[in-house]
Amino acid sequence: MGRKGEMGLLTAAEPTIPPVPSPISSALGRTAEHIPGLRRVPVLKVLVLGEIAVLARSHLTMLDANERRRLLELIRIARGRPARLSARQRRELRSLVAKAEPRLFAGTAIAKLSPVSLPDRLLYGPASNRKKK
Repeated sequence: MGRKGEMGLLTAAEPTIPPVPSPISSALGRTAEHIPGLRRVPVLKVLVLGEIAVLARSHLTMLDANERRRLLELIRIARGRPARLSARQRRELRSLVAKAEPRLFAGTAIAKLSPVSLPDRLLYGPASNRKKK
């Protein structure tokens, strides 16, 4: 039906176009239906978690497939207790972890969450310990 215009005359109602959901919001909505509790998590937190997951993947790919396999093997052997590894295995674990640059990963992840920029020493370590390139 129409609505009253300025002079009290009935005018035709303006057609309204329903909003079209974007493919991303549709996909998030469908995913949220299948994962309990996800509806209660704000979308920005999900996006930040996704960014950190991509960041973690990029750091893990600094190791080749054999190194990743060996890292997992050493972690399984240790079961959270470095004393379960031999001295040689601990050195190997330490070198594999160092190759994935955990300090840079942690600093970059924190930088993604922080509203202020972080000093380089938090990302790369003290100036005296940084490698000259």
